[in-house]
Amino acid sequence: MSWIAIKMLLGDRGKYVGIICGVSFATLLMAQQAAIFCGLMLRTGAQIRDIQGADIWVMDPNIQFVDDVKPLSENDVYRVRGVPGVKWAVRLYKGLSRARLQDGTFQQAILIGVDDGTLVGAPRVMETGKLADLFQPDAVIIDDAGVQMLWPGERGRVGMSFEMNDRRAVLVGICASSRTFQTFPIVYTRFNQAMTYVPPERKVVSFVLTQGADGIPPREVCRRIEAQTGLKALTRQDFARMTIMYFITKTGIPFNFGITVLLGFIVGTAITAQTFYLFTLENLKQFGTLKAMGATNLRIVGMIVLQAAMVGVIGFGLGIGAAAIFGELSKGASKLAFYMPWEVMAITAGLVAFMLVLSSVFSVRRVLVLEPAIVFQGVNA
Repeated sequence: MSWIAIKMLLGDRGKYVGIICGVSFATLLMAQQAAIFCGLMLRTGAQIRDIQGADIWVMDPNIQFVDDVKPLSENDVYRVRGVPGVKWAVRLYKGLSRARLQDGTFQQAILIGVDDGTLVGAPRVMETGKLADLFQPDAVIIDDAGVQMLWPGERGRVGMSFEMNDRRAVLVGICASSRTFQTFPIVYTRFNQAMTYVPPERKVVSFVLTQGADGIPPREVCRRIEAQTGLKALTRQDFARMTIMYFITKTGIPFNFGITVLLGFIVGTAITAQTFYLFTLENLKQFGTLKAMGATNLRIVGMIVLQAAMVGVIGFGLGIGAAAIFGELSKGASKLAFYMPWEVMAITAGLVAFMLVLSSVFSVRRVLVLEPAIVFQGVNA
């Protein structure tokens, strides 16, 4: 009976293609929007992942995400260093500054001040220059996307200069970095140098980067730091997860993307259900013939389920493939935030399956109440 169901499905090429197009369009829209959402959320914690060399971030207890900086005092750094199980702890500055180029234009920039002695927190992948060049006077390193933003249409080169807070900054290197949620240039320099690029404040330490002693789990070190200092201590992975959860729970981004996914589901269901129902109506005589020949309702339902599964698998494959191709092409051309983990594909597959179940309900009901006598009446029921 399976080959009969397939023959019936392929018999009307127009409706067959229409159902597949409906499923493909819904899959494309749902998977694409979900992947863009995942890409945006991944960017919120990009700087946390990029700053290597320390397993633990220590911060003010009220910080909710990485850009919610509440400065600490210098004494807090020494307090963290005094916690049993802490191997070392260094300062990190993170804030916004304004770059003034030689042509007089201004550009907001993310300023990262790394430890003066060890350069912990500095970028590790250099495209031009060397990390050790940060020890030069007024030296800064900028990410590759930031260089293009500061000097559009020009190839950034070592030795170019600009000003921040009326102080000279000299480009000594270009680094590779992940795209961030805030699309500003990322300027790396030494901590003390960074203090000259921002207005003076009483507290200037944004975070304390910490490494636990060998053999002690990072989360145990975090627990000790919190118990002894009253500060919040998180591993790099936990801090990135907390940042992502902040944007998921405190902003309207998930709601906006969820509306688009829901619309894709509704439109796909409407197109598929209507086309599939019309296909069933046009094949009522064939189903009636099968019933007259002794086919049970369960066997007929199985045939409809097979037809729905066939168009679902083909439509899902085409839609998810189109979404992946779109994402890869867009990332190269426009730096679109696009990340499609297996969870996105699994959830989209589940939604497509649910959509096909809803689409098949009306067709199954129409066939179940069908009388075999329709074959002899010569008219539609």
